Amino acid sequence: MPRAEPAVPVRMRRVAVVAPEKALRESLVRIAEAGCVEIDLAGDGRPEVRRPAATRLRRLRTELEQPLLSEASPDLDALEREGRTDLLAGEAQLEERLGSAVRHGEAAALAGWCPEAEVGATAARIAGAGGALVVLRAPRGVDPPTLLTGADTGPPARPARTVRRSFTPLVSTYGTVPYADLDPTLPAGIVYTVMFGVMFGDAGHGLLLVALALLLRAGRPRRLAALRPLWPFVSGAGLAAIMAGVAYGEFFGPTGVLPVLWLAPLEEPMRLLAAAVLLGAVLLAFAYAAGIVNRWREGGPASALFATTGVAGAALYLGLAAVAGCVWFGRPAYAAAGAVIAVVGLTLVAAGLYATTAGGPGGVVQTGIQLLDAVVRIGSNVVSFARLAAFGLTHAALGAIVWDGTTALAGRGPVGVAAALVVFLAGNALTFALEALVAAVQALRLEYYELFSRLFEGEGRPFRPWHLPVEPAEPIEGLAADAGPPASGETAAGQIARLGPAREEHS
Repeated sequence: MPRAEPAVPVRMRRVAVVAPEKALRESLVRIAEAGCVEIDLAGDGRPEVRRPAATRLRRLRTELEQPLLSEASPDLDALEREGRTDLLAGEAQLEERLGSAVRHGEAAALAGWCPEAEVGATAARIAGAGGALVVLRAPRGVDPPTLLTGADTGPPARPARTVRRSFTPLVSTYGTVPYADLDPTLPAGIVYTVMFGVMFGDAGHGLLLVALALLLRAGRPRRLAALRPLWPFVSGAGLAAIMAGVAYGEFFGPTGVLPVLWLAPLEEPMRLLAAAVLLGAVLLAFAYAAGIVNRWREGGPASALFATTGVAGAALYLGLAAVAGCVWFGRPAYAAAGAVIAVVGLTLVAAGLYATTAGGPGGVVQTGIQLLDAVVRIGSNVVSFARLAAFGLTHAALGAIVWDGTTALAGRGPVGVAAALVVFLAGNALTFALEALVAAVQALRLEYYELFSRLFEGEGRPFRPWHLPVEPAEPIEGLAADAGPPASGETAAGQIARLGPAREEHS
């Protein structure tokens, strides 16, 4: 049975690349080729280092190509004469890291971060060059960089990872998840597609989205090839629209092709509105639950208890929701229990907010204003989910207008049938384009403002590994016979260094 994907960012380890000075370059070349280590660069305050490759690159003053590293130490003058800006740019990056190394005697070291799962393979890779990858204790007060499970650059090993990777832009566009927090990628993607489907509920339009997703998967059209990794996201949105359309009885409008299994939006708008608000209330409850976990992981039990996005805020929300629910269903006697929970939550929120002020009367006033804002925000956040029903009704209304126009023209002879076909196709194309855009934007708005605002209180730092392709070194003529078979893992650069005396004899 395949192991489930973790619900937290990829675990990082603090590492140091240690190598003799003579082997440092080749070790870094192998690090760049692996592309799984983020190396700390020298910050401000250190003396400026003259870097020959960067100087030559500035002199060329031409458009830069994709950086590329040479496996063996190149002749910079020859690269400048040949206009090899790709190799010069790669060498400039290498020089920057060489200049950031800490040296002691003949040894040099560079600190950085590496995913825990890649430490062993990376250590074995640079061991062949004479270097070592040493695991260090993470420094206090410094959070590791964040790499979400679906955002890694390797090929997805399982369908679940392919889906997760397609949802990653939904989270990364909002911000970088703090390293200590839960990874919300998969649930955020599922919630987004569900909200999109409720607003875009038409089985015919959903089928068009699925067809578009299959075209993206096939790399068509070529101009949109960069969007190919998003095809599971688009297909999920299409499937959600199909299911909502089946429930609404909508297939390119109220054509009668599908029976109404749940409700017809235009006939029961209040029922759809109540369902949308209820769905929003449930999603907010899950967001508070995830927020409690994040506050605990970030700052411990005190942070989880008193934060407005922790236990205190969740109690206030649940208490107010219980009061509203009891009143709505005509059970005011049970509202007292909800009121008690709300008061407890309000007290905890007030204590947490007051602790962040300077105290005194000014702190009391500031706390009161923030408490009022918290209560009003809870109500507005719940009501905001009514837009799921509002835009679902808009979609259904546009579909009904197109279908009414089509049926009215179809009964007026051959010309009317042709005109009806044009109205049906053009009307559905316009409805599809307009409503897809509106539903996509509104679902994003609900995800970010109502849900993510409870999950995150800060932002992390993205993991940026150093990765450059490596150009193999050309074999030196006349050395092949002397070299013998290369050692395991030995590069051309290492072979040349080992055969220095032999090269002198040949010359």
